[in-house]
Amino acid sequence: MQPKFIVAALTLALGLTHAVPGLAAGEVTAKAGKRASAQGAAQSSEDLLARSVFQALVGEFALQRGDIRFGLDAWNDLARRTRDPKVIERAVEVAGFARQYDQALELAKLWQEVEPDSAKAQQAQSSLLVMANRLDDLAPQLAKLIAEDQPNIAANLMQLNRMLARQPDKKAVQQLVDRIAAPYDTLPEAHFAMSQAAANAGDHARAQSTVERALQLRPDWEAAALVRAQLQVRLSAAQAIDGLQVFVGRYPAAQDARLMLARLLITEKRYSEARGHFDRLLKEAPDSPEVIYPVAMLALQQGDVATGRQQLERLLQTAFPDKSAVHFFLGQLDEEQAKPDAALAHYRQVTAGDQYLTARSRAAQILRQQGKIEEAREFLHNAGTTPAEKVQFLLAEAQLLREAGREADALALLESALQRQPDNLELLYETALLAERQGKPEVLEKRLKRLLELKPDHAHALNALGYSWADRNIHLAEAEALLVKAVRLAPEDPFIMDSMGWVLFRQGKLAEALQTLERAYAIKADPEIAAHLGEVLWRLERKDEARRLLKEAVGRNPDSDVLAAVIKKLQP
Repeated sequence: MQPKFIVAALTLALGLTHAVPGLAAGEVTAKAGKRASAQGAAQSSEDLLARSVFQALVGEFALQRGDIRFGLDAWNDLARRTRDPKVIERAVEVAGFARQYDQALELAKLWQEVEPDSAKAQQAQSSLLVMANRLDDLAPQLAKLIAEDQPNIAANLMQLNRMLARQPDKKAVQQLVDRIAAPYDTLPEAHFAMSQAAANAGDHARAQSTVERALQLRPDWEAAALVRAQLQVRLSAAQAIDGLQVFVGRYPAAQDARLMLARLLITEKRYSEARGHFDRLLKEAPDSPEVIYPVAMLALQQGDVATGRQQLERLLQTAFPDKSAVHFFLGQLDEEQAKPDAALAHYRQVTAGDQYLTARSRAAQILRQQGKIEEAREFLHNAGTTPAEKVQFLLAEAQLLREAGREADALALLESALQRQPDNLELLYETALLAERQGKPEVLEKRLKRLLELKPDHAHALNALGYSWADRNIHLAEAEALLVKAVRLAPEDPFIMDSMGWVLFRQGKLAEALQTLERAYAIKADPEIAAHLGEVLWRLERKDEARRLLKEAVGRNPDSDVLAAVIKKLQP
């Protein structure tokens, strides 16, 4: 019996479709020649040997040149003439690589005729049946292989789903696994394999019942407990939590189950319970990044900055793969604690990942606040590798210039980029907004109209153009049409609601404007929405309500120019 598990060997054998080894024909050709010479009654053994070696070399050279068909024909003919196991094995390999599965299976059958007891020949045939998607033919063959490998039955059952992972017909795979595993009803691995196959086929009820049976047969099996929880969480996180709590209560050393339990508790916002499990895990595995990271995040979530920082700094000493994320969070902590140089040092070490753009932008803002505007621009200008990233950093640079009071430079930067990418949606949108701030409404209209030609359902572009017309009290019917479409695309956006309310106000539809603006303000108490709502209330002769609203809004936003302007307008 082979020392490897049968199914594991089959799984590895499936890789033969991805590579045909190079010219390693020496051993094969020599043995082919010997076999041929033994059969050389009709001609000299020297002629047979020479012919066989030559044919093997021709086949290999053809394969190296990419002529798979010619190479396969050469090896196929040589295998059938010599009936040498090594030659047949190579021919099977080449046919499998060429995806000529019928031919490969015929050769595998020949191989078993020549070597009836060869486990390798049987494994090759099973692998080819998998690749050819002939699962009905595979079932008896695979069942026989597993039955003959008695010492490794459990391990082979656990490998079944991995071996069949590439099969597109998951229902057929489920039926095959059920058929093979059924005779081993007393083995928990059989039920585990059936559960995996059922889950892959979308049969979650069957997956649940079979994994439960696996746990009945082996109550302390952590892998089965995890699979059960994964199945349960699809319907009820609470049920999965209950099951895991029972399991870790019985088997306290089950770290993976406890870790999954703690993470599920976080998703349910049961932070104190999760913290207790994480604290225990941290004691048992103090250097585990999988434990340290969620402990740090949970501590920060609960406002425990000291613990969060301590764990993040500790994480930097481990093999945690996403060090950029750690530096990002430490940079945030330093920035919140008014340590700009320390924050900048951490942000500079964020070199990849989801936080890359934000970290670079925050670092640039710190440099701007330190009066190093050109260094900040250079820091952004040299960032990014893909065209999309380059655009994002260019937009961040424009924002930096605008916040530094250099709006003209910001607009020039965006216009220059737009010349290179005239149909970039983000550049069109941002250039339009910046142009309006510069008192260039004609540029805004041109840019937004082009954007809407490219993407008619761009809700924010519809909103920006509609609001611009409403604010200038022009094209009100067209503005309303644009904003109706924008509301339909983003019905809960308070700023689009605000624009809609404002165009209704401009048209004299005060009741509708009031209702729309009140709804927007309830979602987002923004100073500009408050200014519009106050003006509508004032026009409706509800001046006390308008004064009260505006006073409260100024209390929350004392530096708002928009609120100051409307108060001056209404109460000169």
